[in-house]
Amino acid sequence: MSSEISILALYGLIVMITILAQVLAASGQVGLSMLAKAREDMPPLIGVAGRLDRAQINSIFALALFAPAVLALHAQGGSNPSTLLAAQIFLFARVLYTLFYAVGTPWLRTGAWIVAFLSTGYLYVMAL
Repeated sequence: MSSEISILALYGLIVMITILAQVLAASGQVGLSMLAKAREDMPPLIGVAGRLDRAQINSIFALALFAPAVLALHAQGGSNPSTLLAAQIFLFARVLYTLFYAVGTPWLRTGAWIVAFLSTGYLYVMAL
């Protein structure tokens, strides 16, 4: 297994932890019975629960973009020190993004998002 694949798997686990944190925060706000329903009448989540909700949605989108780049590199045997570094930077930036989002620091969150996005773009370029 290449190191980029390991980072992909680790990021998948981080997304799962983010989802779990969001569910726990939301259950504290609206209760488990509301989360068990279809949620059509669920009130908007606010505070940390709302921010974690948005962070976990964004994390899933990031995973959907990151995974094909890593898998394309792996399929081509295109892994090299720069792609490994880009994947590591992506992972670190995404962890920071989620933490910054949860505590409500918008500019730092945006900076972390940009770094992770550019790292993913680099991986696509290297996979071409």
